[in-house]
Amino acid sequence: DPERFLAWAEGEPWLLGRPGLLWAARLLPLVALGSIVAAAAGAVPASLAALVLVVNLIVSRVLGTRIDPRLDEVAAGADELTAYAGALAVAEEGRFAAPRLAGLAADLGTDRAAGALPASRAMARLARRIEIADARHGSFHVFTQALLLWDVHALWLLERWQAGPGRRARRWLGALGELEALAALAALAHDEPEWTFPRIVEEGAPTLAARALAHPLLPAGSRVANDVALGPPGSFLLLTGSNMSGKSTLLRAIGANVVLAQAGGPVCAAELALPPVVLGTSVVVEDSLGDGVSFFMAELLRLKQVVDLAHAAPAAGRTLLFLLDEVLRGTNNRERREALRRVIAHLTASGAIGAVSTHDLELGDLPEIAAAAVPVHFRETVHPPGTPGPPMSFDYRLRPGPATTTNALRLLEMVGLGGGAP
Repeated sequence: DPERFLAWAEGEPWLLGRPGLLWAARLLPLVALGSIVAAAAGAVPASLAALVLVVNLIVSRVLGTRIDPRLDEVAAGADELTAYAGALAVAEEGRFAAPRLAGLAADLGTDRAAGALPASRAMARLARRIEIADARHGSFHVFTQALLLWDVHALWLLERWQAGPGRRARRWLGALGELEALAALAALAHDEPEWTFPRIVEEGAPTLAARALAHPLLPAGSRVANDVALGPPGSFLLLTGSNMSGKSTLLRAIGANVVLAQAGGPVCAAELALPPVVLGTSVVVEDSLGDGVSFFMAELLRLKQVVDLAHAAPAAGRTLLFLLDEVLRGTNNRERREALRRVIAHLTASGAIGAVSTHDLELGDLPEIAAAAVPVHFRETVHPPGTPGPPMSFDYRLRPGPATTTNALRLLEMVGLGGGAP
């Protein structure tokens, strides 16, 4: 987290605002060195030189309460960030024609405007000055401090950086972060030439339409693509199917591709058109023993967040796209159906679009659900005993209508738990 470092870099220098103290810190080491030389030459008593060193130590102790925390603040915030000097140097070597990339390069100082140091050299300079400040942790620090007031000069060097290049540090890190993100998306487009770039459609009723959409993390040779349509507002996709048939994977495929689309990247689909959306999901929910939150309460809290997003999204010029995977499993069927009916009513009334997966085939029989739901399903194929290959297979193809088969008892038999109690 760079905020601690940036807070220092953008703050007001302490020592530079006290020129009298700074000049005293410069003169006292000269007096100390002069008294030592004079004592060695016999011009003054050795006790005088010792007295000057003691005075320096007293000054160090008094100033230390103000200087040490500032040195610690810089070191703690900047030590790791100075490692970005190498990454900044690589970014500065690029020669960009695209206006946005050229603008990011300019933010890194590669235009050498006003003779300013480029970001990589400035961060490397900061790293060297932190090394100077870190000498206070060495074995000989008490001697260098008594003789030279080392920490004061180290802080002076750091505050000079703070008052100069430090004012541009946030812009550097922002530009580097955006370049890195764009490079990652560019690498993805290079590695997946069959993927496509989406179309963001801002006019008309908000709908998502995808052709041959698949999960981007599955290997190309094994993933199965499906056509998917979400919307218009007031409707939702009701996804049913047996265990392991692909319901959760489809929801995750939609969500992952929506994130890629709105990041400006390619998507794992032949075509994808979508409105500007806010993504709200309840896919992986966990209870909390420490917070005293049951699984059911954790699901309710997540659903409340999704509903709140649905009401807030239009004010930002967006539509909520919700993905709810087997929600409210922590209660009985009757109460789950009623609770889910209320949640879906909130979402559809707010103009959200999305998809809900469920094993509860009777959910689609509720009048309010049936009026808004577009039922689709996955299915499995059970092979007769003695047939070569696995006893059950899945094609992961999305089909219209509600599911017509279940497989929980068949799976129970496959793992050796069928046939009743022994």
